[in-house]
Amino acid sequence: MSALYLITGFLGAGKTTFLKHFIRLFAGQRIQFIVNEFGQEGVDGPLLSGLGAELAEISGGSVFCSCRMDQFEKVLRQSADSSPDVILVEASGLSDPTGVRRLFTQTGRFPHIDYRGAVCLVDAVRFPRIYATARTCVRQLASSDVAVVNKTDLATDAQLVQTLGLIRGQRPDMPVIETAYGAVQADILSVLARAQAWPEDRAPLVADLTLLRLMISIAPTITPYELQKLIEMFAEYTFRVKGFIRTTDGLCMADCVGNVVSVSPCDRLDIPPERIGWLNVLSGTGMPIRKAVREACAWYPTHIVEIV
Repeated sequence: MSALYLITGFLGAGKTTFLKHFIRLFAGQRIQFIVNEFGQEGVDGPLLSGLGAELAEISGGSVFCSCRMDQFEKVLRQSADSSPDVILVEASGLSDPTGVRRLFTQTGRFPHIDYRGAVCLVDAVRFPRIYATARTCVRQLASSDVAVVNKTDLATDAQLVQTLGLIRGQRPDMPVIETAYGAVQADILSVLARAQAWPEDRAPLVADLTLLRLMISIAPTITPYELQKLIEMFAEYTFRVKGFIRTTDGLCMADCVGNVVSVSPCDRLDIPPERIGWLNVLSGTGMPIRKAVREACAWYPTHIVEIV
């Protein structure tokens, strides 16, 4: 069984510098390193060879784009076949890692890989501006288990407070580690393990007064595909989305944690009729969930009964 860690974060957040520290935590183990587009400065060859790590590079755009996930899966299978102790995946700074998390929720796809979670690198200085303009940044944070706020030595107190506030606003449940020069200690592995051990239906660790709840009534004219696409349009602004929805293909259970959406057939007979047809959306203050839900529902006006 190979332990797999995903490293994500927007351009310039310091992923490569972080990885030079992170990879040393696995000294003495067989390491496979998968990188999506080396930057100008990659994790240097002597460091990799000194740690016994092997490198696989995927170039030509985001490895997690839906049209290229097959290439990532191919490289991942090749890596797993050599039975390394650890697989480290560095995502392009412009990529949306949602597909990777969804990939490992599919039972049986990669039985020999133990997904240990995702680390999101955050630039303490530039994050507020990037967060406001790049949707990918929001999705990277939504798909991760731990945020590493880097370059704290360059940030003013006001910049750091603003950056931490944005992270807490979207992900109050997420552990945050502050650092400079990407330097992290071995305890990051235990932090990741605790984050992965939380039950998927966990409620955010905040007072109820900071939560926002919406309910969307869905008509049975919607298809499972349309239902999934609808939820995906606002998922990154939620903590949890769940509901039993009557579709053109029968009853389905919709479930979303972070921004990983699942719509699957449901044969349960014990669901009260009043619960069927409603999507329950849990979000937080400061997250534009009402606007995002309205915009998403506007794409499917004939299938939306009401939003309350």
